[in-house]
Amino acid sequence: MLTRISSILTPIITTTLLLIVGFGCKIESKVDRECNGHPDLCNRAFNEVALPATHNSMSNTEGEWLAPNQQYGLTQQLQDGIRGLLLDTHDWQGQLYLCHGNCLFGKLLLVDGLREIATFLDDNPNEVISIIFQDGISNEQTAKAIEESGLESFLYTHDANAGWPLLNEMIDRNQRLLISAEFGGGTPAWYLHTWDIYHDTPYSFSSTEEFNCDHSRGSPDNSLFLVNHWVHNPLPDEARSIIVNSTNILGERVYECMEETGSFPNMVAVDFYAVGDLFSVVNQLNNVP
Repeated sequence: MLTRISSILTPIITTTLLLIVGFGCKIESKVDRECNGHPDLCNRAFNEVALPATHNSMSNTEGEWLAPNQQYGLTQQLQDGIRGLLLDTHDWQGQLYLCHGNCLFGKLLLVDGLREIATFLDDNPNEVISIIFQDGISNEQTAKAIEESGLESFLYTHDANAGWPLLNEMIDRNQRLLISAEFGGGTPAWYLHTWDIYHDTPYSFSSTEEFNCDHSRGSPDNSLFLVNHWVHNPLPDEARSIIVNSTNILGERVYECMEETGSFPNMVAVDFYAVGDLFSVVNQLNNVP
């Protein structure tokens, strides 16, 4: 009789212990988790977190683009801490590319660029990223490229009635990628229209003296705020970006824009992110070390 009871109870006890251990591990991993590099960000809503971002993210010196906007390609940007990507899509000679203006100046197959992002998200399960497409292709073409790249499993679908989730929640659900389009969007449900959720500053400046915080696109009541911060005179210039991206210029402007608009800068986008103080300015906004 005792043997029979033991044979019945043993698997139940074993299963219970495994559940307890597993639950304990999950709790421990959450306690130790760093969301976008900082534990303090885990319990903040997405719209309460500032993301360091790159303008024309695909255009880079390393890839030998003409008049590049960044030093390095997408993978290096993400590894360095960039979490917002401003990407331009084009249909050129029957292929889908990331290009800026003319694809003769530089190009990257869209699906290849998206695969770089998918690989990063797969290798870094506690990171949340936002992409804004300046879309020169259809919603259907974009959705197909997203599916082919492997990004589909990371997509976040926003419910405007529910508000923005915590980074912890996005990570737990593995919905760590917000995608929107400047011109299209709307379908599929995860593909948002940028100016339904963001508003932004102007983006055409030829000197730092011209910087302002005027309203540009999207309703000022939208819950996400993009600060565009770069100078072209007439082309991007890495040497000038050292000054443009400095705490004295970038930091002061970000706080001025926050005060003038009453909006928290969720995305701070620059040229040549690897010079200047973008990351320290964003950390200061997020109140993290």
